[in-house]
Amino acid sequence: MRCPFCNYIESKVIDSRPTDEGTSIRRRRECDNCKNRFTTYEKLEYITLMVVKKDGTRESFDRNKIINGIIKSCEKRPVSIEQIEEIVCSIENTIHKSMIKEISSQKIGELIIDKLKDIDEIAYVRFASVYRQFKDINTFLQELEKILGEKR
Repeated sequence: MRCPFCNYIESKVIDSRPTDEGTSIRRRRECDNCKNRFTTYEKLEYITLMVVKKDGTRESFDRNKIINGIIKSCEKRPVSIEQIEEIVCSIENTIHKSMIKEISSQKIGELIIDKLKDIDEIAYVRFASVYRQFKDINTFLQELEKILGEKR
């Protein structure tokens, strides 16, 4: 594994442990050259999954797009990168267990919303406002009322 700091090819594994979902292994590594530490993940390689976008176009599933979208909605919120990784791993597992080869971007968005709702309500509303394309303040208030209704 190449060091992200000095690009040296050799590193040693300091610690290995499975992620909470048990679908990947997290490895802490130390570069043999510069001694900086970094983390890598090892996971199963699945068959190519295609995402059907709203306009009908298809593209390969990209977990980084999901991570980036969740990170934006969690900005300045008490949500750790580990929690975000767990969300993405859980969504990936759900999709792969279903054995489908294509999934709509809307379905992926709903899976993300369901997970964010349990972790951080503000991040949930932020993501939902972009994903569901709230047109005005009334649409936004309706979503907030749904959250408040579920809490009661």
